[in-house]
Amino acid sequence: MLRVDRARIQAILAAQQPQDLYRHVQGAIELEHATIPIYLSALLSLKKGFMPDTASILRSVFIEEMLHMSIACNLLNAIKGTPLINKPGFIPTYPGPLPMNIGDLRVHLAPLSMDQVAEFMKIEEPEAPLNFPVKTALLAAASPYATIGQFYLALIEKIKEFGDSIFTGDPTRQVVGDQWFPASELFAIKDTASAAAALQLIVEQGEGTHQSPLSAGELAHYYRFAEIFNKKKLIPDSSVPEGYSYSGAAIPFDGSAVWNMVIDSKASEYLVGSPARTVVDQFNVAYTKLLNTLQEAFDGVPQSIDPAIGLMYQLNKLGGQVVETADAVTGKQAAPSFEFV
Repeated sequence: MLRVDRARIQAILAAQQPQDLYRHVQGAIELEHATIPIYLSALLSLKKGFMPDTASILRSVFIEEMLHMSIACNLLNAIKGTPLINKPGFIPTYPGPLPMNIGDLRVHLAPLSMDQVAEFMKIEEPEAPLNFPVKTALLAAASPYATIGQFYLALIEKIKEFGDSIFTGDPTRQVVGDQWFPASELFAIKDTASAAAALQLIVEQGEGTHQSPLSAGELAHYYRFAEIFNKKKLIPDSSVPEGYSYSGAAIPFDGSAVWNMVIDSKASEYLVGSPARTVVDQFNVAYTKLLNTLQEAFDGVPQSIDPAIGLMYQLNKLGGQVVETADAVTGKQAAPSFEFV
């Protein structure tokens, strides 16, 4: 599972003032963002028109990670902090660990494979995953690590302890926009209740609940990835005591439908002036523009979320052009490198 150093949990619970939470919420922003390139890379590696169910799952998860990042930014603004998005070091190095000292998990920008899906499941895995029948070892109580869900629950606990008095941020900096995300998911954070509801949404969309794999009627990320891994839809099943089983429609995996992309792509690895270098550079320019626009949106110009989301869709289109371009040096398809220009 995605393992957060328990020292960070303890630091949250020991916070004496709202400012003590700033670095932790900023860490959440960076963590939610860090999953987007790896999920999007897997999505882009699918050849157009192939494995539509798998593509739909990957697309839905990376869009919700954008939502989670936005929620964390709104929370930081609400307690009078300042989200930092277009700064050096905001983008993690791939391959490498995720932000917030995440255990020993090293993530890659790589094409879709069963090994990559297993890594995605580790990222999204809850403390006690429901067995439908995905079998995983539970986190020992004495472990020095905690799940990302436990991290968010610690934030909720501390925010409730502080109470409504910590919400002194300028309310006009809150980013909402029901044309992109439902108003029930992306809403202004202005008090303890709204902060707790927003953070609980992140937990449930990623991990589900202790009783159900669902969040607001949809499977949590962990169980969506488990569908790809088990090659079948997870559906209600009254014939088993768990109430669900991976016995629905088939989700076949076709390795021939996945581009043989460069793994952990870097722009500097492509020949200057080559078609591969040109499209990778174009992707990085658009990616940088997206981060700059998101910074603007969460830095007092909330209406900038509209062009930011538009840029996300443009990035998806540019990414398709990248993976359809062969790299003459490696003989593989080029791949987005997600580098700040």
